[in-house]
Amino acid sequence: MSSNLITTFKRPESMSDNTTHYCPGCTHGIIHRMVAESLDELGVSGRSVGVAPVGCSVLIYNYFNVDFIEAPHGRAPALATGFKRVRPDMIVFTYQGDGDLASIGMGEIVHAANRGEKFTTIFVNNAIYGMTGGQMAPTTMPNQKTTTSPGGRDTDKVGFPIRMSEMLSTLKTPSYIARVAVHTPLHAIAAKKAIKRAFQLQVENRCFSMVEVLSTCPTNWGITPEASTKWVESDMVPYYPLGLYSDPDREET
Repeated sequence: MSSNLITTFKRPESMSDNTTHYCPGCTHGIIHRMVAESLDELGVSGRSVGVAPVGCSVLIYNYFNVDFIEAPHGRAPALATGFKRVRPDMIVFTYQGDGDLASIGMGEIVHAANRGEKFTTIFVNNAIYGMTGGQMAPTTMPNQKTTTSPGGRDTDKVGFPIRMSEMLSTLKTPSYIARVAVHTPLHAIAAKKAIKRAFQLQVENRCFSMVEVLSTCPTNWGITPEASTKWVESDMVPYYPLGLYSDPDREET
């Protein structure tokens, strides 16, 4: 047999060879890979530090060959701010869920973005508290059933889902903010480009960057993995439009 084999696809160097603990159909693993690929391609994995708070990402350090710091619930942006200011030569990123970033950590992310802290945030929006029991999150869709809203989210009583990308893009401070999805291969390709762009801007020391990723949570949604990808397209994308919300090049022209 010929030994002249060409490798076209392999595990990123920044990812460890561990079995995932995420549920079948969960897209955290896809997002992890995109982050790892971006670090590899930019040649910065050796000086990268991730910050993981409480939530689905609490065990993310098991899957990366880069250093990680554990943060209290919602406080990842504050921790990232302190570390980046002390070591501006490092590439610092937070990896946060919607319950973490848009609820208890709302103040932290808004003020970090407003100050223009030069770290990168990967914001995973699966419209629910994924790890702590499937409760209603700030991003839970209208009428969506959760363990704390068994009759569906009642917008008359609790308001509408919060659109974080739109909110942060209104700040005057230059930033890179994009919303992407990973429920289809085509969307995944666009998501990878956005994530790499966010890290590239940090490498250039230009601005705060955040990529919001619409993700699936079949277990807590109570549907199959296949149905969950369709639900992202039919229910989440219309309310959370994909696209580029803020870009420093656009701000500076």
